[in-house]
Amino acid sequence: MSSAGEARDPGLQPERTRLAWRRTTLSCTVVAVLAMKLVVSDEITARELTGLALSSLVWVAFLAVAHRRIRSLGAARPLPLSPRGALLATVCTIALAALGAAVIW
Repeated sequence: MSSAGEARDPGLQPERTRLAWRRTTLSCTVVAVLAMKLVVSDEITARELTGLALSSLVWVAFLAVAHRRIRSLGAARPLPLSPRGALLATVCTIALAALGAAVIW
């Protein structure tokens, strides 16, 4: 029997979740870099500079959420993702998609 004070063996689930967050962070980085590449041209207008700044801000916010979640998964009993963290990750994803679509059109 195990006591309540012992660390549980979480198996591979936290590792798979941590790797999923890393893959999502990588894909978010690729999207942000591609959006920045599309924005920057020979002449940088105020619109392009605003798009670049907003894309960078959304990317940094997503990195902060993902990094915090990845670190929390290292605990013996990781807590579930908070509603605030889930909402922020969702908003960042939607905002980055919207900024990418705005740059293309």
